[in-house]
Amino acid sequence: MDAQTQIELEAAAFRALRTHLMEKRTDVQNIDMMNLAGFCRNCLSRWYQEAANERGIEMNKDEAREMFYGMTMDAWKTNYQTDATADTQKTFDTAFAENVGDAK
Repeated sequence: MDAQTQIELEAAAFRALRTHLMEKRTDVQNIDMMNLAGFCRNCLSRWYQEAANERGIEMNKDEAREMFYGMTMDAWKTNYQTDATADTQKTFDTAFAENVGDAK
């Protein structure tokens, strides 16, 4: 497989993942994704931001989240986010520290 085809396939897979998370499984909470998989929608938007910044494209965290989510974080939270239990939040704190560290 040539490099351009690989890039196109990877981009298509990323778009499919984004569509799955943003349109088909809005019920899945970011905190649950982080606790189970070590990443969430916010991680994906951060990776998007980092890729842009590495290429000299200025993009801050809020801009990246809006690009990924297709809406502001406030809109996402209002429409889809539910409250986490104390146990879920405690598990998240551990998962975040292990998988993300200081990137808040």
